[in-house]
Amino acid sequence: MQLETLVKNFQNKDEQAFEALYNMYSQSIHGVVFNILKNDDLADEITQDVFIKAWDKAHTYNSSKGRFFTWILNIARNAAIDKTRSKNFKKNKQNLNADFFVNIIEASDNLDNKTDAIGIKTFVSKLADNCKKLINLLYFKGYTQNEASETLNMPIGTIKTRNRNCIKALRELVLN
Repeated sequence: MQLETLVKNFQNKDEQAFEALYNMYSQSIHGVVFNILKNDDLADEITQDVFIKAWDKAHTYNSSKGRFFTWILNIARNAAIDKTRSKNFKKNKQNLNADFFVNIIEASDNLDNKTDAIGIKTFVSKLADNCKKLINLLYFKGYTQNEASETLNMPIGTIKTRNRNCIKALRELVLN
């Protein structure tokens, strides 16, 4: 079934379309969420929450504004960032033991497989170095634009403009 048809059926609350889209995108969504949270259990939970939220808000998706994957990826990224800002998450993070860090190292071995399930890193690798750094921070590591601005020591306006230009260049690579 074509993606456009799947999305339309998803918007019409077709459970088979939900299942198909979940199977297509859940690994990628989980990978992005895991990159932000560094916790596999939380990433599983947030991934499920993202698909439920997308199901509930399916009527808000507009294909003329972007691809479905981008829409659901933004939901996931925002949900993960919201989780990191919650009091409970911050409180739990203060009391980490050494096992947590061992799990991160072990889990990072297969992290690329999770975050690159649709092969986007191949396209990103073809971009200019400044775009690679920015996209890695904003989309793979879950930085906000302000955090990327501080990390790269650039004005926020430059980050926003560069992000827009880099995404445009990435879109051209993917669609051509």
